[in-house]
Amino acid sequence: MTFIRPEIIRPPSEHASYYLPLTSGCSNNSCTFCNYSMSRLGIRDLDEVKREIDAVSLYMNHHVRVSEQPEIVYMILRRWNGEKIFLQDGDALIYPYAKLVEALEYLNEKLPGVERIASYATPQDILRRSVDELRALKDLKLGILYMGVESGDDGVLKRICKGVTHDQIVEAAGKVKASGILLSVTVILGLGGLKGSQRHALETARILTEMDPDYAGALTLTLIPGTPLWDEFERGEFDLISPFDSLRELRTIVEKSDFTDCFFSSMHASNYFAIRGRMPADKERVIKQLDTILAKRDPALLRPEFLRGL
Repeated sequence: MTFIRPEIIRPPSEHASYYLPLTSGCSNNSCTFCNYSMSRLGIRDLDEVKREIDAVSLYMNHHVRVSEQPEIVYMILRRWNGEKIFLQDGDALIYPYAKLVEALEYLNEKLPGVERIASYATPQDILRRSVDELRALKDLKLGILYMGVESGDDGVLKRICKGVTHDQIVEAAGKVKASGILLSVTVILGLGGLKGSQRHALETARILTEMDPDYAGALTLTLIPGTPLWDEFERGEFDLISPFDSLRELRTIVEKSDFTDCFFSSMHASNYFAIRGRMPADKERVIKQLDTILAKRDPALLRPEFLRGL
């Protein structure tokens, strides 16, 4: 089957990376809020991956283009500084382990100046790997994994078909931390709906405390037409919380989470208000920011709907 190169969907912090596809879609394509639920997992042939690495190396070292490579490769390369690579797509860690090792070994051989490799990873992906296997990937410069946690509430996780429990997510996080790979996680404000808002926020704070990631980001739920959660909303089976209720959830998560040393933010375009800080050092400052916004309840202080995005 011909591998179709995926669109570039990446964490904001990977904006300067080269995007190297190993997979397309997502192995856990069942989450009800996500348009990945409408995609199938594709696994790219290792020889094809190596040919792209060869083309990248040839361009970076000699500024020579290979005609068989798509134009997007050279669009990315024209502004790439050679330091970071992000492995696509939704969870490149699902790539068969032996082939993943071979791909990273080849990448390091051809592009020795690369400083860090990154990937999305589902909790299921991580749980399939041993700590020693993850350490081996770290030795090959896999420096950070991005995991979607979404919620710490088992009821919400079951309803959105996440495929894992609170405790399994914490276990996966423990493996990543034990391997020495940095862990960046995201949670989604509003995912518990109106009735489950408080429990969602409290349980999400609890799971973040138990995971103790290096980075954590909060997104705000944006309903996507065609997804199962959109259909629930249309049938009146799911109630969206208000923008200020989402900030109340964010405040609860910030207040109730205990981190060792975590950069926490809500800088994503889906959010109504952006906060950022190093936790726990900046916790009081961030809570004061949110209290001020919640006390004023002035819509002019929020990001307008037309500027929100995925």
